[in-house]
Amino acid sequence: MNQITILFFATFKERAGTKHANLEIAEGTTVGELKSLVEDKFPNLSDSMGSVLVSVNKEYAFDEEVIPADAEVALFPPVSGGTMQDDSFPTVFSITDRELDLNAILESITLPTTGAACFFTGMVREVTSRGDSHETDFLEYEAYKPMAEQKMNQVADEIREKWESVEGIAIVQRIGKLHPGEPTVMIACTAGHRDTGVFEAARYGIDRLKQIVPIWKKEVGPDGQVWVEGKYFPSPGE
Repeated sequence: MNQITILFFATFKERAGTKHANLEIAEGTTVGELKSLVEDKFPNLSDSMGSVLVSVNKEYAFDEEVIPADAEVALFPPVSGGTMQDDSFPTVFSITDRELDLNAILESITLPTTGAACFFTGMVREVTSRGDSHETDFLEYEAYKPMAEQKMNQVADEIREKWESVEGIAIVQRIGKLHPGEPTVMIACTAGHRDTGVFEAARYGIDRLKQIVPIWKKEVGPDGQVWVEGKYFPSPGE
């Protein structure tokens, strides 16, 4: 038998009633078989298992894959969301509970050759039109931080593969309780000139963050609270 640790996030954490659990599984157990074992152990998750995403040792995993011994397994819904630098092009990625300092972030990815910067900043809406129009008192963000930082770095690598002209890249996400009007996330790209794909690169960055970086938000308002789940399911290799 192999001992593994299972981490639960967002709706799965609430329905399981715990942040983590230890489970013994037979050698050769696949991800698909593990889902059934988890469902047996945590019946309240039954209605959610059809849309579950699974990671094994901080990489997305799929039903046919065998789970290794001593693995760290995480279960979570579809995504709603460190600093590295070489001598040429700075890459900054961070998950923080502190207020975003846009000037400091821009400074960290600006080079002597930089002539253009494109920012995308997401903010908390007070009124949301998703479904029936409703008010929001605050959002509460949660992240699977080690995997999220790893995936942020992957997004930066993808940007550089698509836009060689991009110089600096920053991907920063706030977690914790955030109120209307507060910035929640920031993607920034710098380049020598505005006509080098810097706009498209920043747009790509926020879109990919929403697809593969394990960050979720709970929306709290006068009518109650709900975890906002996405609809994107990563493919093998993402």
